[in-house]
Amino acid sequence: MQYSVVNYRTVKENFDFRIDAEYFDPKYLQLDQILNKKGAIELCKISLKISDGTHFTPNYTNEGIPFLSAINIKENYFDIGVNYEFISKEEHKKLTKRCKPSKGDVLLRKVGVGPRWACVIPDNTFEFSIFVSVAQIKPKSIHSEYISTFINSKYGQEQLLRFNKGISQPDLHLEDIRRLKIPIIDKRIIEITTNLYKKSFKFIEKSKSLYSQAEQLLLSELGLLDWKPKHTLSFVKNFSNTKEADRFDAEYFQPKYEEIVDAVKKYKSGFDALGNLVKIKDKNFTTKDNEQYKYIELANISSNGEINGYTENFGNELPSRARRKVQKGDLIVSTIEGSLESIALITEDWKNALCSTGFFAVNSDKINSETLLVLLKTKVGQLQLKKGCKGTILTAIGKDELSKIVLPKIDSKK
Repeated sequence: MQYSVVNYRTVKENFDFRIDAEYFDPKYLQLDQILNKKGAIELCKISLKISDGTHFTPNYTNEGIPFLSAINIKENYFDIGVNYEFISKEEHKKLTKRCKPSKGDVLLRKVGVGPRWACVIPDNTFEFSIFVSVAQIKPKSIHSEYISTFINSKYGQEQLLRFNKGISQPDLHLEDIRRLKIPIIDKRIIEITTNLYKKSFKFIEKSKSLYSQAEQLLLSELGLLDWKPKHTLSFVKNFSNTKEADRFDAEYFQPKYEEIVDAVKKYKSGFDALGNLVKIKDKNFTTKDNEQYKYIELANISSNGEINGYTENFGNELPSRARRKVQKGDLIVSTIEGSLESIALITEDWKNALCSTGFFAVNSDKINSETLLVLLKTKVGQLQLKKGCKGTILTAIGKDELSKIVLPKIDSKK
C-alpha cells in the first residue's frame, strides 16, 4: 500500500485546491523534489506566451486553411499526414486573433487519453489554425527543441499526467501547463539536445520520402499511379447483388470500389483474398494482474506506419480494450472508420505488447509485412477497408469483410 501524508496547508496553497489522492502520489512528490534540486523553473517564466486554440468548433470547408488538433501532435514531430479539416481564410483570420502558431513554437497535446506529446513547428510548415485540444508555447530564452524534448521525457510526462483533470476526456488547463517545471541545465547540453532534435527531424523527413517512393512503386506496378476514385451520385444494382452481399446501403455498392478490385484482378502475377494470404488474430488475450505490458492504441500510430508511443502498466490497470497480443512481424490494422490509415508494423521493440481491440493483428508467410502495410495504406487497401465498414454510432470493419479484401500477389522482386 502506498500513501502520502500531506499538510492541509499544502493542499490549500495549491491554486486549484486539489484534494484527490492521485495528485499527491509519492512518485509525484519525489519528482517535485528532484526537479527543485536541479533548479527547475516554471515554463511561464521562460515563455513569451502560453495559450491554446479556439474553444468553438468552426465551420469546416472542403478546402482552405488546415485546422489541426491533438491527433497531429506526435512525440517530437508534427504529423500533418493524418486527417484534418479545413476552414475558410476568413475564419482563419478570426481565429488567429487568439492564437497564431508560427515556426519555432512548441505545440502540446492537452486533451484526450494517453501521452501529452509536444513538438516544434518546423520551418517549412504551411499556415494553419489549431483547436482547443492543442496548447501553443512561445519560448523566449530557451531553445524550443530542448523544451519539447524535456516535455516528452519521463519527467515532463509525469508532471503533465499529474496535472490531468477529468475522467472520460482528461484535460490539461493552461494554468497547469504554465506551472510545468523545466530544469535549466548546462548550455552545452541544451545545444547538443537541440542539434540532435534537428537531426532526428531530417531523418523523419527522409523516411517519409522513402515511404512515398515505396507507395509509388507498388501503385506503378499495378498501373494505378494516376488513378483517382470518383464518387458516383447515382448507379443501378440488381437485387441479387444486395442479397449476395447482405447489404443494401448505397455506399457499399459505389462503382469506385468495383473499379479498384477489377484493377487488382488484372495484375499479371495474380491476386487473392486477404483471408487466404494472412492469418487474422482477433482472439482476446487475458492479461496477468501483476505483469507489466506495453499497450498500443490508435493515437500511437503515425501516418507513415510507425508506432510512436505507448502506455505501460500492470495487467489489472490496463483498459478493458487492451486485449490483442502482438509479436514481431505482425501488422496491426485499425478497424475503425476514420482511422483506417492507422496501420503499423510490430518490430522487435514490442516484446510483451498489447494493442487495442480496435485493431486486427495479421501476419503472413505468403506476403511480407512491409509490402502488406504499404498495400493497405494505399488506395488499393483503403477503399476496400472503407467499403467493408458498417454500423451507426461506431462504424467499423469486421473480420468477414476484412477477409474479402482483394490484394495482388506482388512479384517478389518488387
